[in-house]
Amino acid sequence: MTPDPAPLDADQLNAYFALMEVGSLLQHAVEQQLRTEGDLSWVQFQVLARLTDAPDGRHRMTDLADGVVYSRSGLTYQAGLLEKNGLVTRESDPDDERAVVVAITDAGRALIARLLPGHVDVVRRLLFQPLRHRDLDTLSQVLGRVRDHIRATPPRSAKPRRSRGPAT
Repeated sequence: MTPDPAPLDADQLNAYFALMEVGSLLQHAVEQQLRTEGDLSWVQFQVLARLTDAPDGRHRMTDLADGVVYSRSGLTYQAGLLEKNGLVTRESDPDDERAVVVAITDAGRALIARLLPGHVDVVRRLLFQPLRHRDLDTLSQVLGRVRDHIRATPPRSAKPRRSRGPAT
């Protein structure tokens, strides 16, 4: 039997709970703005934004799932909704027939362009307004280190699939 890990100290607990609460509050406000102004979920917005930023407006589904930290099956469902609404297209990857490539449409780009000002306003007002410039630099450095540490172990979406092997 492994011993119980040492509990988090008061400073660690405060930092953890503050981070989780800020993340939840910010995501809720952003999601509300996206739903109200564009009938999009947070993950759908992330997908469209990542596609908009891609040089050719395209990504493989598995890369998108890793980037937005969403399950492959969940992202397939979300991409289907986006495709149904004419915001993306999906097709087989010409370099790997097992993979699917998602591409943003002109309608998807137009929706992101329309939503971006409101999105920026929410983020600026809730996240950046209470910070001083030096706080922003510190926050960026600290969260960047944490993100890189967590990303060193890729999420399930980025791990290779196990081979099922021959049936016995």
